[in-house]
Amino acid sequence: MKDLDLDPKQKAILDAAWTAFATYGFRKTSMDDIARGAGMSRAALYLHYRNKDDIFQTLVRHCYDKCSAALAAALTRDGPVPEVLEAAILAQGEIVVRPMLSSAHGMELMEAGTSSSSKLVHDGEARLRKIYADWLAHHVKAGAVTLPGSTEEMAALITSSLKGAKATAGSYDDYCRSVKMLAAVFGAGIARSTR
Repeated sequence: MKDLDLDPKQKAILDAAWTAFATYGFRKTSMDDIARGAGMSRAALYLHYRNKDDIFQTLVRHCYDKCSAALAAALTRDGPVPEVLEAAILAQGEIVVRPMLSSAHGMELMEAGTSSSSKLVHDGEARLRKIYADWLAHHVKAGAVTLPGSTEEMAALITSSLKGAKATAGSYDDYCRSVKMLAAVFGAGIARSTR
């Protein structure tokens, strides 16, 4: 997937920041680490970002942009509801969950994202819920899905379940196994029988 609206310098900074955060953790990463990884001086880095919190917030925003795009694209495919839902959940997780769970500092980064970027996380999660809700509404209208509640409630249940799977997974493989089960259960529960 292409990096949405990033100039090469900004992409280099964000890539270097992610590498440093994943290697050293949020607290131990310095602006020098990020500048060195991006191939620029610390002074040049400060021309783009005020501090590492500013960089981290941009990284969180960018990750949600990429997750939203991957999710929306995956939900446009045709197929049985459980299969489409599984593919969409895995596409969303590939962007952030794989790298997070591959880092020894993944939990620290999740906590840093929640504390230092809580508004961005809240807004990003709301975007993901809306994408799921719109997809569900389309399928309810088409008669392919029936829900025990509103599309918004079901979308919230899906996204909160994914957050729980991410927080409790020991590895990316564990996460994938969990979300495949979630997709199967949710998908089978909402798909209208064609018999």
